[in-house]
Amino acid sequence: MKKLVLLLGSLALISVAHAAYKDGTYQGEGDGLHGKITVSVDVKGGKVAAVKVLKHTDTDMIIQAPIDNMIPEIVKNNGTKGVESVSGATNSSRGIKQAVDNALAKAK
Repeated sequence: MKKLVLLLGSLALISVAHAAYKDGTYQGEGDGLHGKITVSVDVKGGKVAAVKVLKHTDTDMIIQAPIDNMIPEIVKNNGTKGVESVSGATNSSRGIKQAVDNALAKAK
């Protein structure tokens, strides 16, 4: 019986650790190559469900690669940790990650 209680307690702690964010939609800003990048981050079930770039002043062709490649990774990783910047679009990549981190800081 004690083992069952410990197991259930451990599972509860694990699910709390994975559900790190409060559900909702949060906005954040980061610094891109030519100015601010604004993103919207949707959190559902305590996890990042979607990220959208709402506004930017970077060149469309340059920022598109980080949008296409990094955003799915950010959702998959439940944040920016472990997400690599896109070569050739380093400042845009950094700005998106910074904006997502700022948005997720509001969700804690």
